[in-house]
Amino acid sequence: MNSPADAPSSTVALEVLQQFRLIYGSMRQYFRLVEERCGMPGSQMWVLQEVARTTEIGIGELAQRMGVHQSTCSLLVDKLVAGGFLSKARRQGDQRRVGLRLTAQGQGALAALPGSAEGILPEALAALPEVVLKTLHINLNELIQHLPGKDESCAGTPLADMLGQVESEDD
Repeated sequence: MNSPADAPSSTVALEVLQQFRLIYGSMRQYFRLVEERCGMPGSQMWVLQEVARTTEIGIGELAQRMGVHQSTCSLLVDKLVAGGFLSKARRQGDQRRVGLRLTAQGQGALAALPGSAEGILPEALAALPEVVLKTLHINLNELIQHLPGKDESCAGTPLADMLGQVESEDD
């Protein structure tokens, strides 16, 4: 167990807490803007963005790119197909596999996107120098080790969906 001498100063701990609040609040504000402009959550916009990047992408590859479980990805795709934003079609190269395509409605939604569909945090992380990113990874792992009640299943949930869940709980 850490002795009081090993514990960080309360001032530094509060400053770090404020940094987390700033990150969280910035993400929340961004995803509100995405939903306001595009009419759908950021996670669905991310699907549209990935399909635009790779026409005929399959659900497995799409889930991998988004870092989510395939069943989560399937649910997002089904909502977008039902809403007329995506269509499913047999792949030209392999008729046994289904690929996704944007519809005109999906292209319209993407045109309204104020920035990256993934959100501002992945964009900021990608801009960090490799050494800074690795250091952050190590330090966040240490923080997570001290986090009581951590839910590891959250790692596979898009941030836009997590922030949306909090919003609906707050309403």
